[in-house]
Amino acid sequence: MFNSQAPAPEDLPSSGQLIRSTIAAAAAAAAILVTVVLPSEYGIDPTGAGSVLGLTEMGEIKTQLSEEAEADRRQSESGEAKPASGQPETQQDSFLIDRIFREMFVGTANAQEVRKDEMSVTLKPGEGTEIKLTMAAGAKVTYSWSANGGVVNFDMHGDGGGESTSYEKGRGAPGAEGVLEAAFNGKHGWFWRNRTDADFTVTLKTEGSYSDINKMM
Repeated sequence: MFNSQAPAPEDLPSSGQLIRSTIAAAAAAAAILVTVVLPSEYGIDPTGAGSVLGLTEMGEIKTQLSEEAEADRRQSESGEAKPASGQPETQQDSFLIDRIFREMFVGTANAQEVRKDEMSVTLKPGEGTEIKLTMAAGAKVTYSWSANGGVVNFDMHGDGGGESTSYEKGRGAPGAEGVLEAAFNGKHGWFWRNRTDADFTVTLKTEGSYSDINKMM
């Protein structure tokens, strides 16, 4: 039988080397967080590198759409009228904190079926709406949506069972098409916001494995 020899003490890293390696790894992670993650995900750019790389604008779009979707969801639940002006700064900070840390419970999808639906929603200037499908993890839906002559800001996302994800975001888009694959059991779909000064109708067509489709707001 072959018995490997224990390494010599001088071959093992010293406590000082381990500490230095840990500090270096932590510093690298912090640098990535500050220069890449914060600008691209939350629009926070303390170093200015995000603006140079074009990441800050991406993060601002994501944050704005998430804030608007959360504000509409809360106003819909409380039955309050939408404010005429932008959200106060403290409310925006609250939405950002919620986006990073919140866990929202949504019932998981049960029986799935292959179905086909079409749904249209008219948006006035400044209005937003959300349509979601109840899907099981791994289920796929072929979709297409059009603003029918207008353009919208949109966020294709999902949430359920304490998980949430964003599949795609955009600004000033006339429409989109593709395949949505559910990352987990829950509600998956689209939020649109009309930032133009004219009314128009968003039409969504879906076909695939989902048990329900609902206009959330």
